[in-house]
Amino acid sequence: MDEISTPKQNQPILYAVHNYGKRLKSFIRSRVSNDEDAEDILQDVWFQLSSIIDTEPIEQLSAWLYRVSRNKIIDRSRKHSTLSLEDFGYEDEDGEMVFPEAMLSDNMNPEKELENASFREAFFKALNELPEKQRQVFVWNEMEDQTLQQIADMTGESIKTIISRKRYAVAQLRKQLQPIYNEL
Repeated sequence: MDEISTPKQNQPILYAVHNYGKRLKSFIRSRVSNDEDAEDILQDVWFQLSSIIDTEPIEQLSAWLYRVSRNKIIDRSRKHSTLSLEDFGYEDEDGEMVFPEAMLSDNMNPEKELENASFREAFFKALNELPEKQRQVFVWNEMEDQTLQQIADMTGESIKTIISRKRYAVAQLRKQLQPIYNEL
């Protein structure tokens, strides 16, 4: 008994952890606020991979892992709706917290705040009503600053397909939000 053999179904998981673990953790960590959340999300990704009985239909394992990671990050951010003041600031070169000017202003307009809140609510409602693939492309491109080419590479889809999904998503969002634009 020189080596402990692993069941065949665990091999893709061990392969994924070995080949993608560090990069995936770095990817997740760069998009969440702390190490604990990154670890939790990474464990959720590994659990989801382990729950797949046959991993052969997954053609591009890395793209699948990153897509699942993004979805888990988005899910977690939706669940964690409470924000602290530090979430809105950043550290400058001297290590001091800097906040956007609008946050520190005393002349906040309650009507404008209400309009912004109602617009955000309508926007996210419309975004959630988009077909899954269109919503993912829109979120990745507009909210996570991924280029359309990066999205195509990550998903294994053609750039034309990605551009088309983005165009349909934008058109649908415009259609849904036009009444709110007209009111403002």
